[in-house]
Amino acid sequence: MTDSKYFTTTKKGEIFELKAELNSDKKEKKKEAVKKVIASMTVGKDVSALFPDVVNCMQTDNLELKKLVYLYLMNYAKSQPDMAIMAVNTFVKDCEDPNPLIRALAVRTMGCIRVDKITEYLCEPLRKCLKDEDPYVRKTAAVCVAKLHDINAQLVEDQGFLDTLKDLISDSNPMVVANAVAALSEIAESHPSSNLLDLNPQSINKLLTALNECTEWGQIFILDCLANYMPKDDREAQSICERVTPRLSHANSAVVLSAVKVLMKFMEMLSKDLDYYGTLLKKLAPPLVTLLSAEPELQYVALRNINLIVQKRPEILKHEMKVFFVKYNDPIYVKLEKLDIMIRLASQANIAQVLAELKEYATEVDVDFVRKAVRAIGRCAIKVEQSAERCVSTLLDLIQTKVNYVVQEAIVVIKDIFRKYPNKYESVIATLCENLDSLDEPEARAAMIWIVGEYAERIDNADELLESFLEGFHDESTQVQLQLLTAIVKLFLKKPTETQELVQQVLSLATQDSDNPDLRDRGYIYWRLLSTDPVAAKEVVLAEKPLISEETDLIEPTLLDELICYIGTLASVYHKPPSAFVEGSRGVVHKSLPPRTGSSESAESPEAAPTGAPPSEQPAVIPAQGDLLGDLLNLDLGPPVSGPPLTTASVQMGAVDLLGGGLDSLMGGTNFAAPPAGTMPATLSAPIGGGLGDLFDLTSGVGGLSGSYVAPKAVWLPAMKAKGLEISGTFTRQVGSISMDLLLTNKALQVMSDFAIQFNRNSFGLAPAAPLQVHAPLSPNQTVEISLPLNTVGSVMKMDPLNNLQVAVKNNIDVFYFSTLYPLHILFVEDGKMERQMFLATWKDIPNENEAQFQIKDCPLNAEAVSSKLQGSNIFTIAKRNVEGQDMLYQSLKLTNGIWVLAELRIQPGNPNFTLSLKCRAPEVSQHVYQAYETILKN
Repeated sequence: MTDSKYFTTTKKGEIFELKAELNSDKKEKKKEAVKKVIASMTVGKDVSALFPDVVNCMQTDNLELKKLVYLYLMNYAKSQPDMAIMAVNTFVKDCEDPNPLIRALAVRTMGCIRVDKITEYLCEPLRKCLKDEDPYVRKTAAVCVAKLHDINAQLVEDQGFLDTLKDLISDSNPMVVANAVAALSEIAESHPSSNLLDLNPQSINKLLTALNECTEWGQIFILDCLANYMPKDDREAQSICERVTPRLSHANSAVVLSAVKVLMKFMEMLSKDLDYYGTLLKKLAPPLVTLLSAEPELQYVALRNINLIVQKRPEILKHEMKVFFVKYNDPIYVKLEKLDIMIRLASQANIAQVLAELKEYATEVDVDFVRKAVRAIGRCAIKVEQSAERCVSTLLDLIQTKVNYVVQEAIVVIKDIFRKYPNKYESVIATLCENLDSLDEPEARAAMIWIVGEYAERIDNADELLESFLEGFHDESTQVQLQLLTAIVKLFLKKPTETQELVQQVLSLATQDSDNPDLRDRGYIYWRLLSTDPVAAKEVVLAEKPLISEETDLIEPTLLDELICYIGTLASVYHKPPSAFVEGSRGVVHKSLPPRTGSSESAESPEAAPTGAPPSEQPAVIPAQGDLLGDLLNLDLGPPVSGPPLTTASVQMGAVDLLGGGLDSLMGGTNFAAPPAGTMPATLSAPIGGGLGDLFDLTSGVGGLSGSYVAPKAVWLPAMKAKGLEISGTFTRQVGSISMDLLLTNKALQVMSDFAIQFNRNSFGLAPAAPLQVHAPLSPNQTVEISLPLNTVGSVMKMDPLNNLQVAVKNNIDVFYFSTLYPLHILFVEDGKMERQMFLATWKDIPNENEAQFQIKDCPLNAEAVSSKLQGSNIFTIAKRNVEGQDMLYQSLKLTNGIWVLAELRIQPGNPNFTLSLKCRAPEVSQHVYQAYETILKN
């Protein structure tokens, strides 16, 4: 009978009976009983009451029984730490057992028991096992050091285990080397700054020797470690590549990908003229191709990695196009990935093959796949100019099939082809116009409208076509509305006499009846252009458009280089750096490829600049004078940030006022009259003034030259805890108004909308002064910045700590809660300067036990600088005296709830440590005021 019998008992007095069996004299009975206990534990029953009885069974020579008892111990040691100490003696004894399996088992189990009391007893046995004569025990002990480091890092460093681990890299047994490397890598990951894996040519040589003899997982650890090494020159890089290349023919795909990662990294250092470089390229193709004969899930991982490799070095797989042709039984995720790589590899040599394949795919049954195939044809046309003619005729054939989604995708890509090759294929416009009625997707409708507007002079009934779209203007998506507005303005500029009514109608719809700020602003800009200077309008709206580039979806080069360093890991499947999806305290180190040898890149180029360059050498991001106009157009035409928040009502009223006399009064013949100046709403009357002010407004930046100090944004709500919504933010105080500056990022796969925010009661009554306004739904991977005005008239409740703020944010998915600490200086009010006499009287009046003293260390400022820096955050200097060579600053500040805080700051010239004495009637505020001083003075 199998072990399943242990899971079938339903007796009532089970624990009692098991207790009796565990204490039986018969060995077989004991073993049966422990198996039953483990079975109960596995199905979730609480058998912790049997702890002492099970521990008594440890004293046995039977290896099977020992393993079962150790399993029980690992599970319950956390909940019964005092009991677990009883087992320590047995562990220590087992670590000296003649049988190496038992020695290893004991040290492995001790490492898994995460109880602080036990760890100190673990040190001696672990030290012995690290120097054990049996390699099996040594390799187990090496991993145990990493586990112990996770529980108590200080202990591991004090006991010198890290040095022992480093010595194990030179061990004679390859498995011990691999485990030592794995343990050191694991520890180094949690301490990025420590240089644990101090790799040099000698240790690299030892690792490469061990590489040939250890197990596949050992090889992966060693290869990953090699990938972090920086060879000193191209000769060393070549020699490492030569010794790693045999791993490409390994049966385990993880080993292959790890080897590819090392080779891709070190190839950066090899000159392209070397014969070896060409040989290496040839050797890399077959293993990648072999990965594609595995099961679909592995194929997908391989394809995601190949996608990165092809973007970095397309020459590796340029002759392997056929491997990426789709098989009929491939799952959809493999098909889409293959299609992507096919386009990346498409070139003049293989385009005929590729087009024939893509045309075949466009008649498949899978809708997603067909859409992507049609898009792919368009991308091929843009990428390989010689094939554009064939691609266009293929797309026309597909349009003739009249299959709705095929037609729509075809129109979207033909728009891009027109952008890439102007005045070449416009003869097909007539065919496109025939299919106008069947378009129901926003992207296809927008593409068609763009085509009609762009080529209005070639289409006789362009005005009728656009008018047909205008009938349901408010039901269209924003994308279509914006495109329609622009197209009709283009049409008006090309045929002014026939389309005057049409343009009036669309401008009125866009500015008067629309809630969308993008649409409204674009409407106003066109309106102004047309009304003030139709000639300028023509130059702006009908300007030459730049040609579109070939590959629009390439990964940005610096990110690509980082991802190449993560081949074979989750980052290479997500195509995101680990910092984007790994949470937790462990610092994620940014990796980058070594600099190319013999490359023409100068050290000045930002990509090639060393990562450790001091901030002063980083290029300043200040737009050149010529870019200002472009920047102004991107600026929000709202009020300057520093002003008090505008109420929504005034903006609404303004928008209606602007159209005071309706559009008729503005239309003088075909020339537009400017909207009357008096009716301009505040938000629109001086867009450029507000915008320019903002552009050069240093106070709104982080830690500006004047104004209250603003801390950099921190992540308050990580995406993992909020179903994909990430919220970062900071608090600012400007010209008397407090605001919470938020950054909302959608890391989920669905659109987010209907945002709202609420604060819990807090110590100073902070509350939102306006609703949280996210104007458009937040699409996946989109980020929006919002400044939420706050006031201090909310409900008050003393919090612990005093500056704790609990926030709830709601959207269409759920309600999410987080708490954050706000810096107290956002509550320091502008009228916090006390009269001198008043200051003296108050200082004496506040009892001495309310005085608190603090040290501000490492602040190299003089009294003048300190005084002006603090004044920017509403801490006012009332008097300054010099007593025995010390500068004494007497200061006052007032909180929003009327509490006064008085301060004496002692500054000894030449000494960077200041003494701060604070007096206040509410002494619990003092600690937070001191923190505000520290923050302001040190930033």
